[in-house]
Amino acid sequence: MARSYAPRRLHGLLVLCMLPFLTATLYAENEVLGEIHLKGATKIAKDSGIWIDGQYLGYLKELHGTKKILLLPGTHQVEAKQAGFRDFSAKVTLAPGEREVVRVEMVKDLRVEYPHVTAEVKLTVQPFRAAVFVDGLLIGHVAEFQGAGKALLVAPGARKITISLPGYRTFETMVDLAPHQKFMLKTNLIWDGVAENSQP
Repeated sequence: MARSYAPRRLHGLLVLCMLPFLTATLYAENEVLGEIHLKGATKIAKDSGIWIDGQYLGYLKELHGTKKILLLPGTHQVEAKQAGFRDFSAKVTLAPGEREVVRVEMVKDLRVEYPHVTAEVKLTVQPFRAAVFVDGLLIGHVAEFQGAGKALLVAPGARKITISLPGYRTFETMVDLAPHQKFMLKTNLIWDGVAENSQP
């Protein structure tokens, strides 16, 4: 018994000795990284999708606390997208340990025309926080179109529907919808722990 206990005790001591080193390493890493803090003045801005350097991160209102945006020093491209609004874009240059505030303003796109005749897509998707894109345009998130009395209204014809959430595999499908058709889309996104690197 004494022989089997001694290595375990030694292992415990090694872990304890390493803890100060690991803490110092994590602290040093936080000192190197910069932070981008996003502020949206309106509900539309807060519900807009955010891309950093072409990678979709989620909705503006989600990106704080444990999901705050920490980046390596240098210049980064910040984009916000929302259906019916012009894309917001800004370049931010971060220094080590610096925190930059970006105020996101979404402006209505007067060129957008909504169809008079639509088809209806009912969604049953998990997680309900996932973003929904139609033909590459951010429309909203699953919760807005899921449940009784809710549906995604789209123009009839061939449509590419994409459902995306960082950390999950992106789901894509093509549908060809007739006017006034009701279509049910069911899927559960597969967790892979890796954020997608490209926008739909």
